[in-house]
Amino acid sequence: MDMELPQSNLDELMKDPKAAALLKNTQVLKSLLNAPDTQRLMQLLSQKAGDGLKSAAADAARGDTRALTGLVDQIMRSQEGAQVIQRIQQTIPKQPRK
Repeated sequence: MDMELPQSNLDELMKDPKAAALLKNTQVLKSLLNAPDTQRLMQLLSQKAGDGLKSAAADAARGDTRALTGLVDQIMRSQEGAQVIQRIQQTIPKQPRK
């Protein structure tokens, strides 16, 4: 059975100035990926989606973010989820306004 590899949407991400700046800042990106809040967010997503998380992530890698966005929206409706996401957002360096 020949499995098709998901197409990356890196080109699309790089069009977004905030995403591009974050992806180019490897030190901040590594720190963010290893942060306790990021780990907790992944736990919350896994609890909510179970096996569906991998499918949602694969869909997002192909450019269809609906399932993953829906999961994040569900997580944000809980107090803990909203706090975790807010703390993660606060760790991302702000871009200067133009």
